[in-house]
Amino acid sequence: MVTAIVFVKADVARIHEVAETIAGLEGVSEVYSITGDHDLMAMVRVRRHDTLNDVIPGRINKVPGVVSTETHIAFRTYSQHDLEQAFSLGLPDAD
Repeated sequence: MVTAIVFVKADVARIHEVAETIAGLEGVSEVYSITGDHDLMAMVRVRRHDTLNDVIPGRINKVPGVVSTETHIAFRTYSQHDLEQAFSLGLPDAD
């Protein structure tokens, strides 16, 4: 799995609309509104590196209201959620 973190600058009047549109795109797993130099952060997860071209410049950059993007590629994922799934035996939680 290839993960890209895409920082998005959006037209201020359209941030909510841009976020919802990006969240609905194939290959985008999450979209966060953030503080700082960018307005949104989108997590893109695809099976092949080549597919990033379809998702980021091919779809995200073409969403009306997107002003610019900055993309970072993840080398490795460190996530408690991912670790729990990897070692899960499929048994229900004993809460």
